[in-house]
Order: sequence, then structure tokens, then C-alpha cells
Amino acid sequence: MKKITFLMALLAMLLPAMAQAQNSRDYIKNSMRNWGNCRNVALTLTGGDIALSGKNGYSYSGIPSDLADAIKELRNDGEYIDDIQLTERGHWLILYGNNGFRWNYLPYGLESKLREFNNKREVVTSVAFNDEGDWIIISQDLYCASSESFMEFMKEGSYKYGRIWTAHMTDDGLAVVYADGYRFFGNVPQRLKDALNSTKLNVARLKFLSDGTYFFADSDGNYSAWM
Repeated sequence: MKKITFLMALLAMLLPAMAQAQNSRDYIKNSMRNWGNCRNVALTLTGGDIALSGKNGYSYSGIPSDLADAIKELRNDGEYIDDIQLTERGHWLILYGNNGFRWNYLPYGLESKLREFNNKREVVTSVAFNDEGDWIIISQDLYCASSESFMEFMKEGSYKYGRIWTAHMTDDGLAVVYADGYRFFGNVPQRLKDALNSTKLNVARLKFLSDGTYFFADSDGNYSAWM
């Protein structure tokens, strides 16, 4: 009985926060509709959302103030923001310009590997990480991950589907996009899988959440989303 009471209390705390996140997401959804395209997003259940369009258009709601400041600064400097990762705990990374990075916190292994890739002039095209310390880096020629199991998972997919384009992970799910297919691990919404199976887009970016929220787009900003 105590366990049931605790779970009910926890749900009562989470539902208002999730409803607030959904309401705040309406702002970026309206921006996306007005733009007519969207090339990338960062989505969270309760920590805010961001949408990117064109060369340097953006819209966000509810994100950490240090991330908002970094986005504004990069835009004012004329930098092209390629991708943004944002976790539920407010950890973030911005991939911009010619292998430029800004972040407020990264797992030590990920930070070290990013610096190594930069020193080798490897052009990083995708970074994924979560609040559990898991991470993946994808460059034009290489990929690296926080564990051998992730490396093996990605390698098996590349044998079947070709070059790895991008990846996204939550605390309990992973989706990897290849040139000719996709691989999933853990809690990845069936709604996303069904949409990918039916899309004609050449997917270049993909984001999802455990509640079924998803976004994917091609390199021209043509997108499909359930948000």
C-alpha cells in the first residue's frame, strides 16, 4: 500500500510538469508551422524545447538560461548552429560552424573524445548523450561510443544499412540513422518507428522522447513530427 501511495504521489507531481512542457511546446510548433520547414530540434519532457530553421532561425521555450544566452551569442556572431542536445537535467551541447562546440556539462569521456576528434580535424556531424553517462559521437569517417555494447550495436547496423548519419538517445532508448535504414535499442516509441517506415524523407536528423514525441527531417528542413 505504501508503494502505491508513493507512486500516486509521484505521478501527481509529474503530470503538471509534463502538461506545462506540452503547453510550452506550442510556441515552437507555431514557429515551425510559420517557417514551413524545420531542420532540427532539441526536445525534453520538462526542461524546454528548441527548433532551428534556415541559416540561423530559432525558436525556444523553457530552456536553461545559459543555453539561451549561448544560442543568442552564436547567432549574433553569425555562426551556423547545426545541432543542439539538451537533457532533462539541463545539460546541453551546441554543435556549430566548422566543428565548433559549446557546452555546460559533458561526461568526461565524451569531452575528451570531442577534443581528440578536433585535434585530428575529424568533422563531427552528430553527438548524442544522456543523463546516465552514455554517449555517441559520429564524424564523417568515424564513430565512437561510451561502451563496447554501443559500438557493437552500431557496427552491426553499418554492415546492413551502410554509413551512420546520426543518432539520438534518451536515458532508456537509442535510435541510429543509417544511409539505408535504422536501428533501435530500448524504449523507442512505436509511433516513431511506424513513421520512419512510411516516410519518403532522406532522414538526416532525428529526436524523440519516451512519451511518443518525435521529430525527424532531411537536410533541406522537410520534416515529420508528433509533438
